[in-house]
Amino acid sequence: MRSTPLIVMAVVCCAAALPLAQSSQAGGDMAARVRALEDREAIRTLWAEYGRTLDARDFAAFSQLFARDAEFVGGGAPVKGPAAIGAFLEKAIGTNYPSSKGRNFHLYFNESIDLRGDEGSGVSKGGFVMANTENNKADFLLLATYRDQFVREDGKWKFKRREIIGDIPVPRSK
Repeated sequence: MRSTPLIVMAVVCCAAALPLAQSSQAGGDMAARVRALEDREAIRTLWAEYGRTLDARDFAAFSQLFARDAEFVGGGAPVKGPAAIGAFLEKAIGTNYPSSKGRNFHLYFNESIDLRGDEGSGVSKGGFVMANTENNKADFLLLATYRDQFVREDGKWKFKRREIIGDIPVPRSK
């Protein structure tokens, strides 16, 4: 008879602990969901900074968007490393659009982001629009698909690999 009160007390304690354990699990799930939302927003900011730094011709800031072992694929052989990627884009933009500083815009849309801890991947569409000073209109010069791999490096999301697939080709300067 003495064991009955002990068994009842053990059952009551276990039953009381169950909601606390479930609450703790839900809190952990909520933290993971918030972290995923923050990570997605950081990657969207990375895409925006890519366009902003190119439009401003700020190649020093642009190169900082890439991881130490990053690779850029678009328009030729792959380019590796942040400094080399920055130099490659500086030359490409300077050759194709030498006088368009401050009058062009990179646009991003139709994005998809997949996260796996401190790594991720994404696909997006992008366009490049440049002001036409001759007719005071804008020319849509490029439509591309971007296939990206991301990595969290030193606490920041960066491009690990960026591949640009031209959907509408860019005309070359004369």
